[in-house]
Amino acid sequence: MIKILLLLAIAFLVWGVLRGYQRSLRRPPVPRQREAEDMVKCAQCGVNLPRSEAIYSGGSFFCTPEHQRLGKK
Repeated sequence: MIKILLLLAIAFLVWGVLRGYQRSLRRPPVPRQREAEDMVKCAQCGVNLPRSEAIYSGGSFFCTPEHQRLGKK
């Protein structure tokens, strides 16, 4: 009796895993779209970096506070 219950439990688990896998195949993948961000150049060293990470000061972009302190090259 225990062997039959064990086999039923294993069969149920296999059925559940296969059913979940089939559902995932039918579901279309979610596209991961990232918007392109403008790149700017550091006025001191010339490194390109995203605008959101740059420091804007005096009409120029800088990559670090030290380069901002040094100013344009």
